[in-house]
Amino acid sequence: MWDYLLLNRQARPCSVAIGLGSHDLGVATAAADHYRAGLFPTLVFTGGNSPTTKDRFPRGEAVHYREHAIALGVPDDAVLVEPRAANTGQNITYTRALLDQQGLAVDSVMLICKPYMERRAYATCRKLWPEVAVQCASERIDLDAYLESIGDRKLVIDMLVGELLRIQEYPRLGFATEQHVPAPVLGACDHLVRAGFDSRLVKR
Repeated sequence: MWDYLLLNRQARPCSVAIGLGSHDLGVATAAADHYRAGLFPTLVFTGGNSPTTKDRFPRGEAVHYREHAIALGVPDDAVLVEPRAANTGQNITYTRALLDQQGLAVDSVMLICKPYMERRAYATCRKLWPEVAVQCASERIDLDAYLESIGDRKLVIDMLVGELLRIQEYPRLGFATEQHVPAPVLGACDHLVRAGFDSRLVKR
């Protein structure tokens, strides 16, 4: 599942990067790394709070991400904040509106997110913002190291299960484009749900 959810593509220069808020500060670290590599001139962090982030990032995911990126050397005037989004669709929609307000021309975007969110983030952007060329990026890290960095094995595996279920369900709801899911990946997801990794199941 981890390997499937990662798109694992080479990062390319683009108009703007969008850091998608979550519990994982590694998103902001990866965004700073890509900015310093000269891949984009403008970085937007988007996200308010959720039950999994309200204690970790009490002033909002995007605000804490911005502060972290600036501490890593990204210039203050290169970073915008979208502080309201509560889900991936809102991340894209609200950021697009913010960029329009700023008068920034965008023909390509880099979505920077948790490693296992790459595939769904891509599918969401393709659905909601089809005019732009989309790529995804994340912290380069394997599953074992990621589990250790987050410090909550069940949370991460629950999230993996939730991502896969949303990849299957969200196209039907109009939230994302269709993605093929191989049978072994579906089997792994079913096994994990039966094993109790079920806190992120899709509500119907």
